Amino acid sequence: MTFTAPITLPGLALDVQWYRRAVFYEVLVRSFADSNGDGIGDLPGLIGKLDYLQWLGIDALWLPPIFPSPGRDGGYDVSDYAGIAAEYGTLDDFRDLVRQAHQRNMRIIIDLPLNHTSDQHAWFQAARAEPDGPFGDFYVWSDDDERWPDIRIIFSDTETSNWAFDEKRRQYYFHRFFSHQPDLNYNSPAVHHAVHEVVRFWLDLGVDGFRLDAIPYLYESDEGNGEGEPQTHEFLRQLRRMVDRDYPGRVMLAEANQWPREVAAFFGSEEEPECHMAFDFPVMPRIFYALRSQRVDDLVDVLSETTDVPPGAGWGVFLRNHDELSLEMVNEEVRQAMYGWYAYDDRMRINVGIRRRLAPLLDNARAELELAHALLFSLPGAPFVYYGDEIGMGDNIWLDDRDSSRTPMQWTPDRNAGFSTADPGKLHLPVVQSLVFDYRNVNVESQLAQSRSLLHWVRNVVYVRKAHPVLGLGGLAVVPTSSPSVLAFVRQSAGPPAAAPAVETTDAILCVFNFAQNPLAVTLSLGEWAGRPLVDVFGGAAFPAVPDDGRLTLTLGTQTFYWLAVR
Repeated sequence: MTFTAPITLPGLALDVQWYRRAVFYEVLVRSFADSNGDGIGDLPGLIGKLDYLQWLGIDALWLPPIFPSPGRDGGYDVSDYAGIAAEYGTLDDFRDLVRQAHQRNMRIIIDLPLNHTSDQHAWFQAARAEPDGPFGDFYVWSDDDERWPDIRIIFSDTETSNWAFDEKRRQYYFHRFFSHQPDLNYNSPAVHHAVHEVVRFWLDLGVDGFRLDAIPYLYESDEGNGEGEPQTHEFLRQLRRMVDRDYPGRVMLAEANQWPREVAAFFGSEEEPECHMAFDFPVMPRIFYALRSQRVDDLVDVLSETTDVPPGAGWGVFLRNHDELSLEMVNEEVRQAMYGWYAYDDRMRINVGIRRRLAPLLDNARAELELAHALLFSLPGAPFVYYGDEIGMGDNIWLDDRDSSRTPMQWTPDRNAGFSTADPGKLHLPVVQSLVFDYRNVNVESQLAQSRSLLHWVRNVVYVRKAHPVLGLGGLAVVPTSSPSVLAFVRQSAGPPAAAPAVETTDAILCVFNFAQNPLAVTLSLGEWAGRPLVDVFGGAAFPAVPDDGRLTLTLGTQTFYWLAVR
């Protein structure tokens, strides 16, 4: 398979706010492409697929952890921050990945779990063996397990306490996640120094940024709940100053599963910035709720919430990723409804969420897949696409834990879906062979040959979005509608683009989405835009202008949408 990208973006060094309008692609190295036939994806395999990702229109890759690790939590249990897991390759392979991605005007950000390490990390082993030694205070220790009873247990399915007893040191250590992941002690200056050195190590290798995993949980206190403590924000301000001073153009992306106002705190302020980006978690479950309830009230509420963010800050938006579809940000009534709609089998559930991929969640309904993607690519911030979702890959709920949605990428209808030349029994996870999502039916090669495939459709939306910077940089104003099933908003420029666009752009785009399972006519209240002509951004077709009274009536098909440029 060969790919030719129709355009390239400006040079990497020309735009320090590149992340605000970039299209990201999350790629699990382990499951993407195996170059040496050992059944495990690796860095050389990923390098061999960069042309495909460039063709797709991807601006940046997000790589979940590739560090040495016991692998008990998908690599988030790091045992060495300054290396590459042997099954993925070497540091030279990583340098080659960065170089070749940059040659294609693509950037690389890596996951950096800073809250905890593996219990096999040399720091923890030293802390156990020598409490009074140089690593003795690298972790949070206590003589009992009674401290901080109000701090919630995150992995409630598997953990009954945030404390675990260490037989060697004869003390309890604190862990917000699994008991094999002890939390680092950020009250120790030595930990600060060590973390700064880790960040510098990878930035010196050329990475363009970090996803800061579980960033709200760095500090604990007797007064707080262990989430977003003031000391955590002070640490992020210090780290940001170092990154901006010594590595301009690199980004810090906060992973904080909290409400928008709380997450916005991780941006800091204009005078004292913290993270450049943060994920917008509450929007995601409400998209799925609206698809089944056919009501957009909750989605309107969360999109209407005002969050003051400093200039240059950017949101990250997504539909699915390597974790479960989290339902922590919805009430119990909505949660139970979503379990009934999307996780009717107990095997589909994990923690407080649903462990399914996008296409199976939506019963492989093409209209819903298009509607969801259209909303994703029109929301403020940078959209993140999970590997395989561009072709509608399926999952395997018979696999353990979160592995159900981490199966090998489906490239061809050949053996092992073209992922590996290994014996099928040697693959680290089996390829999907379910009735609807079998790799022989759902794969990149077959969808490349079909001009109306989901892959070509997603690529088209990516390039339309890239042609209209307002969709990445503009503000959002929700538009009142006459139907409880229709979401409408205007993406409007607050000023000139951060960098001159390569194509003609527009200052405002009206986005309208019908979540009803039937066609309908809807009236929008667009008083501010009265008399303005409307043009479809996909095909260029002219629509009737907004009437003088600002009340625009549109007809929408079942679960369809419009992106209309306001001239």
